[in-house]
Amino acid sequence: MATARDRDRSESAVRATSAVPPQFAHTESSARLRQPGTQPGSPDASFDRPLVRDLLAHLITDPDVAMEYFYARLFTDNPGLRGLFPYTMTQTRVAVFGMLARLVWNLDDEEATQAALGQLARDHRKFGVKEKHYQPFFDALFAMAEYVAGPVWTTDMAVAWRSALDYFAAAMSAAAAADAQSQPAWWTGEVVQHDRRTDTVAVLTIRPDRPLRYAAGQYIEVQAPRWPRIWRRYSIANAPRENGLIDLHVRAVPGGLVSNALVSHCATGDAVLLSSARGDMAVPADPGRDLVCVGGGTGLAPVKAITEEVVGAARQGRRRAITLYVGARRSRDLYDMRDLETLRLAYPSLTVIPVAEHELDFAGRVGRLPDVVWAHPSFRDCDVYLAGPAGMVSATAKALSRRVPSDRLHHDPLEALQLARRPPGPDALDQSAPAS
Repeated sequence: MATARDRDRSESAVRATSAVPPQFAHTESSARLRQPGTQPGSPDASFDRPLVRDLLAHLITDPDVAMEYFYARLFTDNPGLRGLFPYTMTQTRVAVFGMLARLVWNLDDEEATQAALGQLARDHRKFGVKEKHYQPFFDALFAMAEYVAGPVWTTDMAVAWRSALDYFAAAMSAAAAADAQSQPAWWTGEVVQHDRRTDTVAVLTIRPDRPLRYAAGQYIEVQAPRWPRIWRRYSIANAPRENGLIDLHVRAVPGGLVSNALVSHCATGDAVLLSSARGDMAVPADPGRDLVCVGGGTGLAPVKAITEEVVGAARQGRRRAITLYVGARRSRDLYDMRDLETLRLAYPSLTVIPVAEHELDFAGRVGRLPDVVWAHPSFRDCDVYLAGPAGMVSATAKALSRRVPSDRLHHDPLEALQLARRPPGPDALDQSAPAS
């Protein structure tokens, strides 16, 4: 719920949208600026990148003020757009600012920028965003930058910022149109099984209404009926099946709207919305290497899917040896051991090692998962897969960095830093990881 301070700042930002005069309304240089509301053409990357980055330096001095002004301006000028956003905007403001910072910091890498813009466009289709919504959004970003920059705002800065925004809008529009030709904006999924494994963990089996393409190791986003327009990421816990069913491992986290809805307020027959699949963690093409998989908590999901994929492919070639470390704080939290034992019996080259951090009388390994994995006898000719909480993945990757070549150490990007609280830099621009 918004605090009185938040309401006061938002109201001030709304008043400011009508108080700030158009600084370049009558200058000769303003002729180069496209008027708000007009549509950009094809992507044009020929704009002053250093000036755009200089402007970002002003924005990150107080991103809260910048984003409050931005959304006040957007919703004041376009009240119909409010329905595309969740009721609470705190996480949305952080995410949008982080997105903007990543784009601006990486502008010199045009290929990466195009890829990021394309993914943003595809991601936003599930929110109901259409081409007509891009321009109001980018016009509000332009107004926000002018407001925050204040006296340092110049004509050249205005031209560079508008050109950059036009470039973003044109690239996203093209990517969204191309994506719409190949797949829907979202899928409706029916929960065909809801298996409550512990007080906080449930395994959901879902049937999408249309084929949903994915690779083992990827994740999707899910929206629960209780919380419209709020999406959360969950890794798919199985290799692709002929019947199209997908499994999700969901842990209810304190304050987690979607996770608690899926664990505690969901049943067989309920419907959820699903996004397209994302993620770069996948089974390597080289069949000559064995696998070491590490899953902490519900981070087991993607490494279980990868294990299934390798097991299924073994019928056509060499049987890779797979060592699967499954970690939890206590043994009672190892929620999927029965399924893993079935998989192990079907594939003798699979070794499953349960790990409990806080347990004295336990048949598996006791200790921190990164420490137990570090003691693995040999990583020679192995690919290593890590999934779970960001801290566990980071600690394990650091521990293994001297034993495993970087191109054989696989995990989804770690949780992004809170860019709205800390100035971004090139080392802090990771995408968010799937929920675990």
